Amino acid sequence: MDWQRSLRGRLAARRVPKKSEQELKDEEMELFTKYYMEWKGGRKSSNTSYMNIPRFYYRLPAEDEVLLQKLREESRAVFLQRKSRELLDNEELQNLWFLLDKHQTSPMIGEEAMINYENFLKVGEKAGPKCKQFFTAKIFAKLLHNDPYGRISIMQFFNYVMRKGLVEPSRGKNGTFPQSSSACLT
Repeated sequence: MDWQRSLRGRLAARRVPKKSEQELKDEEMELFTKYYMEWKGGRKSSNTSYMNIPRFYYRLPAEDEVLLQKLREESRAVFLQRKSRELLDNEELQNLWFLLDKHQTSPMIGEEAMINYENFLKVGEKAGPKCKQFFTAKIFAKLLHNDPYGRISIMQFFNYVMRKGLVEPSRGKNGTFPQSSSACLT
């Protein structure tokens, strides 16, 4: 009867002196500390990306810090110059209109010229690097309405480019007004 022997062996093993209440608590605390440190240590080493977040706020230089104020003014001027170079001038706008007109897709709706996405991308490649920002799928989708052929109006697209070209200089001019550049006009 193997089961009798196994039961007696089990009972004999049970009779081993029990650990005291304090020993059980100490063992539990030891295991808890061990597993907690593994969890905390493993998590800390795998996710340190928060340490690489760049600083995004710098206080404004005080009135007595002349060098820092000059540096701020100069860097702002360089930034605004770079932004103004990205804007389209009259010649580039005329070239864009010529390319759009050349690549229009038939049939016309009334007197309004239309362009499909394929030709839209071709114009984007030929228009140059300054115009590249306007030839995206997102902008095409914004201007796409209820055309059965999946086209957009050339005039609407050109007006969109013109409006964006007028907004950017306005932002730049507004940015030059306040001396503190605290994002509020006084």
